[in-house]
Amino acid sequence: MSKETNIAAQKKFGEAVNSANYEIFKELVAADSVDHDPAPGQVPGPDGYAEFFGMMRTAFPDMKLEVEQLSADEDTVSFAYRVTGTHEGDFMGNSASGKPINIRGMQISKFREGKMVERWGSSDELGILKQIGAIAS
Repeated sequence: MSKETNIAAQKKFGEAVNSANYEIFKELVAADSVDHDPAPGQVPGPDGYAEFFGMMRTAFPDMKLEVEQLSADEDTVSFAYRVTGTHEGDFMGNSASGKPINIRGMQISKFREGKMVERWGSSDELGILKQIGAIAS
């Protein structure tokens, strides 16, 4: 597939995150996709992403993911992103604080035939915990 096809799939993934329409992940993520940095207990494939982002949406109902920089080649899309939201539900055992979050992260996604087959990534979870008051700054 072309670089443009992979960028379009990655952007559609971001739109699914922002709209909470996680059914779209079934179109965008291979069933045997490998997440090299999964959340604790995250299952493989599209269901794992749906569960993870569902948990995030419960904790931060107004969560928004924004891509700040993106690079791509024929099979890989890499990007830096920002996540914002308000802590209105449980996050990692921490009840709602009403505090805003604003964190950054990076991801590398590998695609085959227009579907994500591998993912590497890192988000500032420590920053989230500091911003919601779960740990001292």
